[in-house]
Amino acid sequence: MGTPRTYQTQGIVIKHSKLGEFDRIVTVYTRDYGKVRAVAKGASRPKSKLGGNVQPITHSLLYLARGRNLDIVTQSQTINGFLAVKSDLWRLACALYILELLDSSTGEGGENRPLFDLLVETLDQLSRPESSETLLRYFEIHLLHHLGYRPQLRRCVGCDSPLKPAVNYFCPDKGGILCHECISAESRRREEGETGPTSPSFALSIDALKVLRLWQSSDFATARRVRVRSDLSRELERVLHEYIRHILQRELKSLAWVEEVRERMATT
Repeated sequence: MGTPRTYQTQGIVIKHSKLGEFDRIVTVYTRDYGKVRAVAKGASRPKSKLGGNVQPITHSLLYLARGRNLDIVTQSQTINGFLAVKSDLWRLACALYILELLDSSTGEGGENRPLFDLLVETLDQLSRPESSETLLRYFEIHLLHHLGYRPQLRRCVGCDSPLKPAVNYFCPDKGGILCHECISAESRRREEGETGPTSPSFALSIDALKVLRLWQSSDFATARRVRVRSDLSRELERVLHEYIRHILQRELKSLAWVEEVRERMATT
C-alpha cells in the first residue's frame, strides 16, 4: 500500500513564519513523525479557524494532507494552549528556550515518541506555579539522552575507571567526565611539550555530579524534590550548556533572553 494522502497527529508548534499575505509555514514537533514543516493556509486571516491552533507553544491535534514540497494543515484542534506559560514572562522565556533547543538539535522526520512525551510533560510542568529552573536542567539532560548524547557520568571517559567521590572534570568533546588522574596526565604532557589533541574540560564538584546522576536516572517528580542552592544551580547550568554548545556548535539566541529575564526578576 502507498503512503496515505492524509494523516493526523498530535504536535507542539515550535515556530511559524509568514508565507505570502495570509498563509504560514509552521514547524511542529509531532508525536508520530518527529519534526514536520507544513503550510497552514489562511492562518493569518483575522477569522481563521487555524490561526490560534498553530501558534508557537501550542499542543494541537493536526490533520494534514501530503503536499509536493510541504504538507498542508487542513484542520486543527487545540489540546493545550499553555496559557499560564504565555502570560508569564519568565515561563515564556523558558518555553521559547526549550523549543529553540529542540528545534536546533533535531532534523525533520524521524519519530521519537519519548522526546515528544518529554516536551509535553515539560511544558505542562512549566505551567504550574511551583515550576523552577530544575525543569530546564531536567529537560536538557533527558533531551540529550533521547537524542543519543547521554553524558557518561559514572566512569572516566579517558581510562574507563569508576569515578571517585572527588572533584572530577567534565569534558564536552569526550561526552563525559575525566578523572583527576587523566586530567593530571594531560597536564603533564602539555608541560613536557608533547603535541597532540587536548580536551577542554572544567572542574565538576562532587555535589554537581551527584545531582546530574540523579536527574539522569529519575522522573521529574523525584528530580524536583532536590534542593539546589544557587551556586550549585549555576554550576549545573554551565555543565549542560557547555555540552549542548559543543554538540550544536553555536549559542542559542533564546538563552540571552532567559538570562535577561532572570536578572530583571532578581532586581524587582
